[in-house]
Amino acid sequence: MSKKMVMFRSPDDVLDFVKKVEKYPYDMDMKRGRYIVDAKSLLGLMNLGFEQEIELKVYHDECEDLWKDIEKYVAA
Repeated sequence: MSKKMVMFRSPDDVLDFVKKVEKYPYDMDMKRGRYIVDAKSLLGLMNLGFEQEIELKVYHDECEDLWKDIEKYVAA
């Protein structure tokens, strides 16, 4: 498992993110506070909000290709 913090600035960011992560067979969850949603769920991610750091957990060890694909959403 690996995890990073990500941030979305607008609904368009969430839509683009979901399109990218749907290509990968890994199970992924996102967590903010006590809320946990599937990282491939557009409506679930919209409910987590914008301009806030959200934890992304990927339940797979070899996922460097995924991190490169979504690097613009990874929080600094």
